[in-house]
Amino acid sequence: MIAVAEQLSTYLDEFERISKARSQEPAWLAGRRHQGMQRFSEAGFPTTRHEDYKYTSLSPLAKTPFRAASAAAEGAYDGQIIPQFFEGVDGDRLVFVNGRYAHGLSRIRSDSGVAVRSLAERLTESTDELESHLGGYSGARENSPAALNSAFFVDGAVVNIPVRQVVEAPVHLVFVSTADVPNTVTHPRVLILAGLDSQASIVESYFSLGTATYWTNAVTEIVAQPNARIDHYRLQQEAPQAFHTSFLEIQQARDSRVATHSLSLGSLLARNDVEVVLNGEGCDAVLDGLYAVGGRQHVDNRTSIDHAQPHCTSHQLYKGVLDGHSTGVFNGMIIVRPDAQKTDAIQSNKNLLLSDDADINTKPQLQIDANDVRCTHGATVGQIDEEATFYLQSRGIGLSQARSLLTYAFAADVLERVNIAPIRERFEGLLMNWLVKGVEEAG
Repeated sequence: MIAVAEQLSTYLDEFERISKARSQEPAWLAGRRHQGMQRFSEAGFPTTRHEDYKYTSLSPLAKTPFRAASAAAEGAYDGQIIPQFFEGVDGDRLVFVNGRYAHGLSRIRSDSGVAVRSLAERLTESTDELESHLGGYSGARENSPAALNSAFFVDGAVVNIPVRQVVEAPVHLVFVSTADVPNTVTHPRVLILAGLDSQASIVESYFSLGTATYWTNAVTEIVAQPNARIDHYRLQQEAPQAFHTSFLEIQQARDSRVATHSLSLGSLLARNDVEVVLNGEGCDAVLDGLYAVGGRQHVDNRTSIDHAQPHCTSHQLYKGVLDGHSTGVFNGMIIVRPDAQKTDAIQSNKNLLLSDDADINTKPQLQIDANDVRCTHGATVGQIDEEATFYLQSRGIGLSQARSLLTYAFAADVLERVNIAPIRERFEGLLMNWLVKGVEEAG
């Protein structure tokens, strides 16, 4: 307890120090930063006594004296970062190294039809729109790591899709940690504003260049106006000793559709929170996730979809592949409010254990306060089908290759939901590399 208290004091002292250097920030932002710091100082890091963290301990974060990552020398890491870009994706790209905008690696096209800016730069201009949405919803305020992000974020991305604009090429947001100094932290922040009848695809990538212990604490907010269409993709491939916490909040207005697809492969400990509020009739939300972990990795996915209005649909499919001594958690909640009649909600979590030492805790939940709804949820945990393995071996395929093929087949339906070919191919390649690495280590 003493160590945890000391770390809290460190965050408070650091917040007071940097607040003096932020005298030029808008008053509303300063107020939200103080609210975030107050929320974090009251709640601290969640413990396993909290129901939502019953199977995930954040004590390594609470006990480690993380310091803000320093700015990287411009151009020092270009050769290592550029290969991480998606080939064939020609849209706007914003790159952030250690939480700061890297202008030389970024690409903003004048004809893309979307306004993409560094958050730090955008805050030097008129901020009325940012004031309405950045940290303006309850989820990011109440979540403890997200509140810490609000207090400390340095930079991030603002993606503004104008009314009735269809953006053809995906927007790629790249967040890189150099991880060359131990115990550093970054707080990336993303705000996506989708106007009336607009359509766009957004990709977020998180990875590192070094192997030192570090923490990425990310927050993304998506606000979809009536009839907006957003496809959101998230790739997390942090270093083996990294910690990764993320909070995704989605607010949807009438007839909007938001689909988010995540692939989680990296980090020692990963915790991903997704909260969706369907605020208008006719909304559609799609949450797809694939997590593949081994060794002593731990990954925790928590989702919440709040059906606040009638005639809305939601579909969740999360699949996990666990090897070694890894552990996984899935905690999914569907909430149907009293007036949300004609709700159609489906939630599914399926897990494949490749090792007898791997462990999964899954808890799909329904909270229904309306009577004219169709809601289903379910979870499965299993191992590779031995008969299918034997069949492949009888066709001349080795045991390791057979297991890899069956594992890939298990995950394929999640990957097939990725609509953009270069992104789908990249996700497929990363999963195959993960499977090959597992085969080599097992051999």
